[in-house]
Amino acid sequence: MEELAAKAIDWGQLALGYVNRPAFISQAVIIVALFGLAYGLSWWAAPRLEVRAREIRGWPAILRLVAILLRRLLWIVYLGFLTIAFILVQAVGWPARSQLLSTVLLLALAWVVISVVSQAIRSRTLGRVFAVVVWVYVAATILGITENVATVLDGLGFQIGNFRLSLLWFLKAVLFLGIVFWLAFGIGDFLDQRIQRSKELTPSLRVLTGKVLRITLIVVAVLVWLSVIGLDVTVITVFSGAIGIGVGFGLQKVVSNLFSGIIILLDRSIKPGDTITVGETFGWIRELRARFVSVVTRDGREYLIPNEDFITHEVINWSYSDELVRIDVAFGASYDSDPHKVSAVAIEAAGTVKRVVDTQKPVCWLTAFGESSLEFLLRFWIRDPQNGLTNVRGAVLLAVWDAFRENNIRIPYPHREVIMKTPVEIAGPRAGPAPAGAP
Repeated sequence: MEELAAKAIDWGQLALGYVNRPAFISQAVIIVALFGLAYGLSWWAAPRLEVRAREIRGWPAILRLVAILLRRLLWIVYLGFLTIAFILVQAVGWPARSQLLSTVLLLALAWVVISVVSQAIRSRTLGRVFAVVVWVYVAATILGITENVATVLDGLGFQIGNFRLSLLWFLKAVLFLGIVFWLAFGIGDFLDQRIQRSKELTPSLRVLTGKVLRITLIVVAVLVWLSVIGLDVTVITVFSGAIGIGVGFGLQKVVSNLFSGIIILLDRSIKPGDTITVGETFGWIRELRARFVSVVTRDGREYLIPNEDFITHEVINWSYSDELVRIDVAFGASYDSDPHKVSAVAIEAAGTVKRVVDTQKPVCWLTAFGESSLEFLLRFWIRDPQNGLTNVRGAVLLAVWDAFRENNIRIPYPHREVIMKTPVEIAGPRAGPAPAGAP
């Protein structure tokens, strides 16, 4: 610590001596004045350029690039002013030394480039952290103090066996971890999109291949990161033990869902696009994720059902082995009707509904002699249960209703016959008092 304090004092004295020079003061005045001018110009031009940018149609990539540049309009304008000022100073020869101006120019250029590149990171927080860390490193390189800063950061640490844990090592570890994970996820997304567009693989196999590929890339990224930062094997052992304790105490469900997802993909019990019923949830599978299955219902709700539920609970897959789904519709007809004619009319009516398939003909059976009507059961088949079951039942019942009216087939109302065992006297209207003066 004493050495660090002595170096800090030496740096402070050198900086103070450099600041007192006239060349530094004149360059500092130019830099501050240009920043104020750039701020005013960007404040005036930003809303006008934004209005022009909104007029761009049909070029989303260009519009996104313009939006990124508009958010950094101040620094872009400032960078342009610094460039012009540096060229003029070099041409005029005043001040004689323009080291400060050139340094600020390089720092501004590095910040603009790094901030634009950081937009490739989806997370805004991670993008900002990446931009700041990389810019600090580039700034230290431009200023020529990289070794001195590294010495200071390495001095802030302690020894663990043969391994030294310092602030410098921590920053390097975080930086390299972010880089390797960003590359792993980026490559994984690119390859997964290619796999999902493949027509030669089944939907389940595409999802399984994408997940295995992502996990492999993450494992490779971690191994590369460990080799780059030179982490000791004993530290890895302690870390794996901590993970084991975490799994034992609080991550059972997470691990169970992860392995359940792999089992689901391997046995191909469900796949994207299948129509399923889990408990009271009826819908079609939109996506298979590492921890859950996304199920979209007919009312637009999206249920995120844990993978474990598909292993431990009863699941109805309406399209597991065949797309055909049979639907039953019950109805009644009057006892005055001919049951043979009723069955024929109902079958013909069901065949007029578009969603009812032609390959499997509808059937209609007389199932019971009810109290008020003849009970029938109409059965038909569809291929698209994900489009709803209630609506197709309603369409078939409306077709049956129209066909019955055309063929004079009545659907009876419930009625009851009441038999009185004792005579019942029906009283007439009660006579009122005779009016006055009546005979």
